[in-house]
Amino acid sequence: MSSFTTQHLRIVSPEFAIEQLPHTASPEDDWIVLVRAPEGLTVVRAVRPLESGERWIGFYSGASAHDLDVPGMLVAIIKPLAEAEIPVFVASTSDADLVLVPLERQLQAVTALEEAGHQVHSGDGEAGEPFRSPH
Repeated sequence: MSSFTTQHLRIVSPEFAIEQLPHTASPEDDWIVLVRAPEGLTVVRAVRPLESGERWIGFYSGASAHDLDVPGMLVAIIKPLAEAEIPVFVASTSDADLVLVPLERQLQAVTALEEAGHQVHSGDGEAGEPFRSPH
């Protein structure tokens, strides 16, 4: 992989929930991503205390921010995840991407991303600490 698409990814907190709502719904103010599509609203938000359901962890490419005309930045992240058969949900801004993977696949995702040449850090700082498995 070229260094042009090798990125510094930060694992962001908190854990996330993804939910589908009808167009008529009024999501609470805790959303992080809100997408209105023909089938309804998709909401990405922090997991609420004592909430059950699928949890997602986010990889953010803000340290590798790029203009909209830079090709291949998102595919450089999702291709190794797809090859490892890890599902993703993506939200993009004008200069960075938030790639969510199921929480239980976090370690596998970190391995796939690092093997593809990306640097993965944990923590909320700009660079953060290099990711270390909790096990």
